[in-house]
Order: sequence, then C-alpha cells, then structure tokens
Amino acid sequence: MASRNYLVMSNDMTLSDKKEYRLKALAAGLERCGLKGIGDIKADVNGLATIPEGNKTARVNLIHDFIATGQWPRSIDQRELAPLTDFVAAAAQDSWLTVALAAVGVPVSALNALAAYTLPAGRLMVCYAVSVDSAAVPMPVSRLLFRRGGAVGNIQAQFDMEPMGVRLEPDAFFSEAVVIDPQDLFAIQVLPRVATLVGERVHIHNFLFESSGGVIA
Repeated sequence: MASRNYLVMSNDMTLSDKKEYRLKALAAGLERCGLKGIGDIKADVNGLATIPEGNKTARVNLIHDFIATGQWPRSIDQRELAPLTDFVAAAAQDSWLTVALAAVGVPVSALNALAAYTLPAGRLMVCYAVSVDSAAVPMPVSRLLFRRGGAVGNIQAQFDMEPMGVRLEPDAFFSEAVVIDPQDLFAIQVLPRVATLVGERVHIHNFLFESSGGVIA
C-alpha cells in the first residue's frame, strides 16, 4: 500500500483543520480496532457490519461521521499512551524523552531506555503529530522514524524534522497517521543533527485504544 510521509506545520492549520485531522486519526484507529478484536465496533456503529473489511475508506468515513456527532463506541476506551504501564516492557520514565543524543546521524529511541517496544494484546496506538522541546538547540533531530520489527526493522514511516527548526515550529502533524498494532515489536527513533549529549523531548501525539473498562473504569 502506498504512503505519503511529510509534516504539516501546526501554524499552517486552522483550529478546524486540527479538529478534523484528529477526528480522522481517531476514526482510523477505531477501524483498525475492529480488525484486531479490540471492542466490537461493528455493533457500536450502525451500518459498519455491512461494509466489507477490504473497503477501508468507506469504513473509516462511516466511523468518522459517527464520532463527529459527539458519539463514541461503547465497547472501546481511548486515551493517550502511559509509557510506564502500557508496554510489555516499560519505558524509563513517564515522558517522551530520548536517550542521550551522543552522535550525529545515529538513530536513537524516542523513548528512553529500550531500543524497541511492544504493546500487549488488546492495545493499539495511532500516532498523528510531533512536538519538540529542547533546551539546547531549536531542533536537535533531523528525522523521525517509525519501524516495524524492532530497532533495525522495516521503516513504516519517516518524517523530515528540519523544517520545524528552520521555521521555529514547536508542533507538526503527520501527513498520514501511523498505526501501531498490538503485539507488534516496533521502534520510534530520531536521528540527531546535534550531539547535545542529553536526552531531548520529542513528544509523539497519540491515541491509545483498548476494550472499555480495562484501565479506565
């Protein structure tokens, strides 16, 4: 399947643009939940069961229109990732903090301290935007990579981060949301453009999905 990977700067988007983008990312995640056995989206959204699984566009559009009215599927909870508790093996802190940027151009994990992570069965994540907070330089990294299969796995998506530094943009949305399935080993990496020798905050904005009642009562 073809993909398009580029950043859309937050300052180039209206509030309506941002709301619509988040709705589309939520709809994409909910549609994927239906394929991965998380909740029962077919029962929650009238008419979805009649659309073949192969017609992803129609399925996502129906879910989008459903949640755009303010409704939400009863069988699925949505929140944001908790790095200390949501992975099979936990991150080092409850924050999107990279390992120390020690060498220019050498990929490092966006989540200290493991090189790769796995979501357990029943959890799925959609990543849709990025923010950078650095005390050292305006933009400490040149590229953001999503990999399937671990730290040297196939690249699922990649984004050029340097325009954010040139324009002094703190936030940017992905051209297409990145879906991370349950039980898939994955890595989110950055390529340092400056060896700051400290960890940097490269926050990946995300929606995490799970069956209702699992974590939030």
